[in-house]
Amino acid sequence: MNIPERYLGALLEISQEINSIQEPETLLERILEIALQQLSAERGFILLKEGAEQKLLPKAARNIDPAKISEVSEISATAVQKVLASQKPLLTFDARSDESFDAAQSVITHQIRSIACVPLLLRGKLLGVIYIDSRQQTARFNQQSLDFLSAFANQAAIALENARLMEALRSENELLKGEFHRIYSFKEIIARSKAMEPVLELMGKVLNNTAVVLITGETGTGKELVARAIHHNGRRGKQPFVALNCGAIPENLLESELFGYKKGAFTGAAADKKGLIEVADGGTLFLDEIGELPLALQVKLLRFLQEREVLRLGGSQPTPVDVRIIAASNRNLTEEVEEGRFRKDLFYRLNVIEIRLPPLRERKKDIPLLAHHFLKKFSRSLEKNITGFQPGALEKLLAYHWPGNVRELENALERAAVLASQNLISAEDLVLSQVSAAGGVEAGTTLEEVSRALLEKTLRSCEGNKTRAAEAMGVSLRWIHYKMKEWGIE
Repeated sequence: MNIPERYLGALLEISQEINSIQEPETLLERILEIALQQLSAERGFILLKEGAEQKLLPKAARNIDPAKISEVSEISATAVQKVLASQKPLLTFDARSDESFDAAQSVITHQIRSIACVPLLLRGKLLGVIYIDSRQQTARFNQQSLDFLSAFANQAAIALENARLMEALRSENELLKGEFHRIYSFKEIIARSKAMEPVLELMGKVLNNTAVVLITGETGTGKELVARAIHHNGRRGKQPFVALNCGAIPENLLESELFGYKKGAFTGAAADKKGLIEVADGGTLFLDEIGELPLALQVKLLRFLQEREVLRLGGSQPTPVDVRIIAASNRNLTEEVEEGRFRKDLFYRLNVIEIRLPPLRERKKDIPLLAHHFLKKFSRSLEKNITGFQPGALEKLLAYHWPGNVRELENALERAAVLASQNLISAEDLVLSQVSAAGGVEAGTTLEEVSRALLEKTLRSCEGNKTRAAEAMGVSLRWIHYKMKEWGIE
């Protein structure tokens, strides 16, 4: 191989340049560009072997339609086939007078004068070929240029292998990051139990996409916490997270809260107002207690999920909105659909990915972890030096079955931290009250009487806190308000 000195300097510079490119596609474009420049050629392409069948596929092209390369209707298939068979470079100074190209229709049709084709070889393995041709007499197609092109192809094969390895490493790194997120990175979620492993796995999988997520589970299991963790650890983490409890807002105000309104849309609408869907644009809208959404609004939410446009009350021009929807429900929505209280088509739209949160009684292993976390939190906020639990206290926590789940545990620890007179929580500091269903109910008692008695007992147990009472009874806050007013409960 006889390479002129001017080519040797170019090879050194080119080698340094192409080995600094880490993206295979960009590298292939640059390899082809260099080959064309050095030989003053007009056209060219690179074919690489891909897949299990090692089929030659076009990866870069210049002045040749890539779609036609695989058909070899616009190039000299003769040159490519010869190089593939021999794994040696090929050069012709005048293809029109070269007998080996007599049958090559592309040479005649496109008046190709010179052709150079070299194999891309790495440790004796054929990766593909570089093909270039020219119709000009000024092209530098000679033996020295072919020697240069062959040496350059060897350097290119090494650079290509390095770029592919880097790409594989990047892909593996992304997978490892996904695994890291899946298992470790949700600092908001305190969990080590087996029951929470599927939850963390699904959370990791949905982080960086726009799929609608439905979080299900009993009241107090931490559905909003999971929704916030998905949002803040994903690509939308720096954008707004907007939460709406569908059961906490009067039905007549829900539509304007969600979709907004235009000035004059109704009495009191003194100015335009964005709905929460628009407020969450670019980020995430969390719809808690989605099962409480009235049927009329379910239709409008379904339309938004299909069109991704918001029409404010009193408005005529819809606004496109990019928002991810995460919904949550403590109800069995399948049963709600069967009973006609929830639209089947909306349920299918929301139930793309379901994350079911297990109740605290199914994740006993997490109770000590959660208890220490909450204790540390309340010790700090109350400015008390509470450092842990007496053995009897932890036993009491583990023996209790937690109908109110994690939220009830948090409330119990806050109360205990307030009551504690020592630096360790005792069993006596833990007041764990469970509302019995309807014990002592006499035969003939009406359902309304039982419901009222249960509501009054629950409210007393929750010290008048209506939100906690709703959670304990598994009903909406709207139901609590309605029944208190109906039954005259103060």
